[in-house]
Amino acid sequence: MSLSLNGHIALVTGSSAGLGKAIALRLADSGAKVAINYHNRVSQAENTLAELQDLGCTAILVRGDVTQEEDVAQMYDEISSQLGAVDILVLNATGKQAELPFEEYTWQDFQTMLDFFVKSPYLLTRACLPSMKEKRWGRIINISSDVCFRGVNNFSAYVTAKSGQLGFTRSMATELAPFGITVNAVAPGWIPVERHENASQEIKDSYLTSIPMQHWGTPHDIAEAVLYFASLESGFTTGQYLCVNGGFTLM
Repeated sequence: MSLSLNGHIALVTGSSAGLGKAIALRLADSGAKVAINYHNRVSQAENTLAELQDLGCTAILVRGDVTQEEDVAQMYDEISSQLGAVDILVLNATGKQAELPFEEYTWQDFQTMLDFFVKSPYLLTRACLPSMKEKRWGRIINISSDVCFRGVNNFSAYVTAKSGQLGFTRSMATELAPFGITVNAVAPGWIPVERHENASQEIKDSYLTSIPMQHWGTPHDIAEAVLYFASLESGFTTGQYLCVNGGFTLM
């Protein structure tokens, strides 16, 4: 069955590269008009836009820091004027993820993670909700992580913030259900992308042995899960947390 997003407007945050890029490409290929959000990676964002345009897709670039209220408001205005009101919101953007023993973290390390995984979803959802409620249709999809369901040493800032994102997903799902708006989360395991290029082979090999399927997942695997949650066919599915990690965690 082909899932069509014709007539819908999607915003994918942090989509100049990595998982966000794969998600933007998949939604656009399914018919959505897509806003590609980036903050600093101008050349990567332009390359992603070119790829979409080469495929005949409708897409625009919107630059902005998704943790800043003024940037979010400006981004939403740009998208609305050029594409239309966003009715598919994919919350993917992230910052640097420090891995440290707990005593070596500063509060700013925690605050940075909370800004990306709690504040940013709050700001973007608040911006998109009026039009979604008026339309009585919307899809809000958090890109979270399976770390919420397994112990991960020296990663407490990230795990704490991602767990807050899980709570946001579940609470908003019940609150927005009467308006035809679903809120779900796709939780990848470790999917190697550009920002993991400096990870040692030893660390990669160790993780790979823990995946029951015995092979790495790909950005495409994540994009397909997002496509389902974005589709008309997922309309009776909300508040769910889908781990895409080859069986590493079992819900």
